[in-house]
Amino acid sequence: MFIGKAAQLSGTTVKSIRHYEDIGLLPPAQRQGKYRLYDQQSVELLTFIKCAQQLGFKLKELQAVLQGQRGQALPWHLAHQAIADKKQELADRITALARQYVQLTEFEASLMQAQSECPLERV
Repeated sequence: MFIGKAAQLSGTTVKSIRHYEDIGLLPPAQRQGKYRLYDQQSVELLTFIKCAQQLGFKLKELQAVLQGQRGQALPWHLAHQAIADKKQELADRITALARQYVQLTEFEASLMQAQSECPLERV
């Protein structure tokens, strides 16, 4: 199939597909004259990339997972490790945000206390 059809089926854009090829995320497509031809495996890989991006993966992270893939099966062990790493990263961020929320609440309470004790407020 041509690049437009691959983009449509994978939910991405022609520009993105070309970019993924340029940075090595997607193996170079076969050519028919000046046209690029994609197979179902390419569409599945494009769908994987799009889904992973929507879940917060950066292209550099995906490059580490897909390095040397070149049209072979997805390296599942690397994908599972990347998912585990991303989940840990999110858990760490959630913990940090919860801590920040508590600190903001405490800061707000201390400001309210200071405001109520300020003699200038009573004038």
